Amino acid sequence: MYLWIKSLHVIAVISWMAGLLYLPRLFVYHCMAENGSIQSETFKIMERRLIQTIMTPAMVVAWISGLWLATEAEFFREPWFHLKLALVLAMTATHVHFWRLRSSFARDANRHSSRYFRIWNEIPTIFMIFIVIIVIIKPNL
Repeated sequence: MYLWIKSLHVIAVISWMAGLLYLPRLFVYHCMAENGSIQSETFKIMERRLIQTIMTPAMVVAWISGLWLATEAEFFREPWFHLKLALVLAMTATHVHFWRLRSSFARDANRHSSRYFRIWNEIPTIFMIFIVIIVIIKPNL
């Protein structure tokens, strides 16, 4: 059962990461579209579907399967796991931030520039790199 749950976890993380990398790119283009335009309304639909249909369910599955795996493998005793968990919490906070940004676009209330979203586009990548390294290397902290 462990390997099936681990497979599910990896699939969920990949799906979640795909959304975390794509959504801020949509924001970059959306902030350049005129409010009320067909293009802006299309971005709203794409952003809503991405975060509600793909990203959030994938995040929930990643968390549930990850906690199950950590409990089964007794990772909570490992110092490296605490660092990984902190980074996953930061990734979750990023997800929540993106949800709020999407909500502001839905209300035509975005206040940020495309540069702001370009910077945010890199944050999940940085978290992902460190998480993967920590999980593979399991450093002795």
